[in-house]
Amino acid sequence: MEPSINKSGLFDFPNPVNDYAARTVASMVIIVCIAILITNNIWITLFLVYGFIARVATGPTLSPIGLLATKVIVPLLKLPNKPVPGPPKRFAQGIGLFVSAISLILFIVGIDFWGRAAIVILAFFAGLEAFLGFCTGCFIFNHLMKFGLIPKTVCEACENFHPTP
Repeated sequence: MEPSINKSGLFDFPNPVNDYAARTVASMVIIVCIAILITNNIWITLFLVYGFIARVATGPTLSPIGLLATKVIVPLLKLPNKPVPGPPKRFAQGIGLFVSAISLILFIVGIDFWGRAAIVILAFFAGLEAFLGFCTGCFIFNHLMKFGLIPKTVCEACENFHPTP
């Protein structure tokens, strides 16, 4: 795995990422999705979208869920650092942003059934990450690299990284 580069910019995504922190974030995304499904509250959906925007842009730096995971829950539970490449995790957050934004748009235009369906899909894939350690976005990212659609220079560590749940 490539070494972590000491970056101090606000919009620098961490690389590597602690897998336990990522799984903790996924667990909290599930909780937010459940809250959306129970309440139909558009503000909670907006919070979910903001969280994905923040995590895509800065990692945990501007994300309430990311900060809670990395600064409180992971240390409190004394979970070890299990480094995994950052670029696939950022890509996965981008997919979460896309799906949650679609859901928000559907809720705004009054197509609640499909907005809720998008939230269920998001919760399902967050569950794979949270409970099984399988990051679907990372899986897609790695295949896009294999097909040459993402340059290998984006994540040199990904080529030799084989995740284990």
